[in-house]
Amino acid sequence: MNDQYLDAFIRESEEAITELNNSLLDLESDPSNTEAMDSIFRTAHTLKGNFGAMGFDDAANLAHAMEDLLDEMRQGEMQVTPDLMDLVFAGVDQIEVIVGEIEEHGESQTETDEMVAELRAVLEEGAAAAGDGATESDEEPTDDAAEAVVDSVDVDAGAIEDRVLRAEIGVGDSDMLGVDAMLAVEAIEERFDLLDSTPDRADIEDGKFDETFVLYLDAPDASTADAELGTTGKVDSFDVTDVTDEVTNAAGETSVGDEPADAADDGSNPEQEHSVDEIKSVRVDVDQLDDLHGLVEQLVTSRIKLRRGVEQNNLDSTSETLNELDKITANLQNTVMDMRLIPLKKVVGKFPRLVRDLARDLDKDVEFTIEGEDIELDRTILTEISDPLMHILRNSVDHGIESPDEREAAGKPRTGHITLRASRERDHVIIEVEDDGAGLDVEGIRNKAIEKGVRSPEELDAMDDSSVYDLIFHPGFSTADEVTDTSGRGVGMDVVHDTVSQLDGSVNVDSEPGEGTTVSLRLPVTMAIVKVLFVKVGDEEYGVPIKNVDEITGTDAAKQVNGKEVIKHNDEIYPVVHLDDTFDIQGETANGDGMLVRIRESERQVALHCDSVDSQEEVVVKPLEGILSGTPGLSGTAVLGDGNIVHILDVVTL
Repeated sequence: MNDQYLDAFIRESEEAITELNNSLLDLESDPSNTEAMDSIFRTAHTLKGNFGAMGFDDAANLAHAMEDLLDEMRQGEMQVTPDLMDLVFAGVDQIEVIVGEIEEHGESQTETDEMVAELRAVLEEGAAAAGDGATESDEEPTDDAAEAVVDSVDVDAGAIEDRVLRAEIGVGDSDMLGVDAMLAVEAIEERFDLLDSTPDRADIEDGKFDETFVLYLDAPDASTADAELGTTGKVDSFDVTDVTDEVTNAAGETSVGDEPADAADDGSNPEQEHSVDEIKSVRVDVDQLDDLHGLVEQLVTSRIKLRRGVEQNNLDSTSETLNELDKITANLQNTVMDMRLIPLKKVVGKFPRLVRDLARDLDKDVEFTIEGEDIELDRTILTEISDPLMHILRNSVDHGIESPDEREAAGKPRTGHITLRASRERDHVIIEVEDDGAGLDVEGIRNKAIEKGVRSPEELDAMDDSSVYDLIFHPGFSTADEVTDTSGRGVGMDVVHDTVSQLDGSVNVDSEPGEGTTVSLRLPVTMAIVKVLFVKVGDEEYGVPIKNVDEITGTDAAKQVNGKEVIKHNDEIYPVVHLDDTFDIQGETANGDGMLVRIRESERQVALHCDSVDSQEEVVVKPLEGILSGTPGLSGTAVLGDGNIVHILDVVTL
């Protein structure tokens, strides 16, 4: 198959899936929204046609079944209910998995028959009938099935990683028993490997069980399973017992955990759920392409003129051509940078669905709004900030927004509000995630900081609330008593801070107890070209971003205070950081010689000591990768015109 057509098909399908999710959310919040309904039907119809045209018949059948069900809803023959929407969303998720597989392997291995049958059952019998599962004539599973003897469990004991736990699961009263059971099983499967079930998986997902069904889980212990099941959506009741010995004895095995467990074939990775893929395509305005073409033509002409000038040893002509090249390359740089800019909606388009699913999982009412989604950022920055933004949103839903009853008791509306807002400030973009939840617990953060040794009680007493809030960015710091799946399994705000810092941005948090929290990211629009000041230390050269520099002075202004070298500026004390000591290299200047580069107070209140200060120049900065990534004091490297590599300093982490 032509790669070009396949790539276009994948990009188009990804956009259609995002559009479908968001229109479905609009419909769920307002079932009378005919515009959303028409958009949903149109998008599903397009997906069906595209899958069919590309020869992906299983996916086309699934899209067709969804289209037929949506048509029933559009005609008013079927009511828009949360349970029915869960089924439709599950169908969209399966389509998304299929598109991902096609992109990776050129084909999909996902079986759609079960999902198609589920959708067709709802179509033919109505939501209630399909939810009730089997009719009286084919109803097989009973309490006997739920109480099946352990030695009939089909488990390869050698593949068990931890313990075998028998979990009896109930999903409560439901109009769509099979759908709710399927969602419960899928959610549990994201947290544990499923070893077996009673009745079998197909019967559970068809609702063919009486009140409860049994899952056999590979889990560390019963308390871990209890904690996880207690926060799993759709699980109404559960009872966990450890049956490792019975299962392994029945299987004729004497040990557990000899080999790593194989992941379930159809299990999804919780880290991948709602993930935002790297942005692999951009749309370019034709005028920009014309500008680019014109600049390349000028570049070729100047190159010819430069070669002639060099060959004829004509310095005047060569100098003039170099000035001309300067202007052309500057224009070229600006044009290419503009072409790399992508609207924020490319990333945040998937967030409404994320918030909806989390809120439904946690039994919370949340209204999510996005403002400024047309604000543009560099492709690299946009790709990198998707996960931090996702984590901030998870925190807002999980720890920020209270339950409807708690909100009501506090005199607040039962529905919580989260807003993601983007705005442009010159060459930076500000992205805020604001919620009207419980706010951060200042005392809780202070106590946790003392407990973890992040700050001493004396230091904390001297800090205002705003400084205390910033402690949540400290590595390993968390105020959540439990690490839940929704809060990212221990991936904390320190990761958010590190990612944003590596992008040459900053992150700030502001909170009001009882009223809510706002997390703000300040990011550069583009990041590749930076103007730096070159400083020398011994035989080494370093670059300091000009935007971080406030003043360059001699060392005669330095004084000794309490045994430490400092300089004074506007009644403020700036400690002196010696770069030769920091990077363990031999400086050339004796004490009292050299130069001091005072850093802007907004970045960090320090002055850098170096041997000498050289020129200023624009450079292309490449972020550090591999084992060098995250090295304190360094933000990246730049290759100079003579081929030498210079390290660019990160003044905040020096």
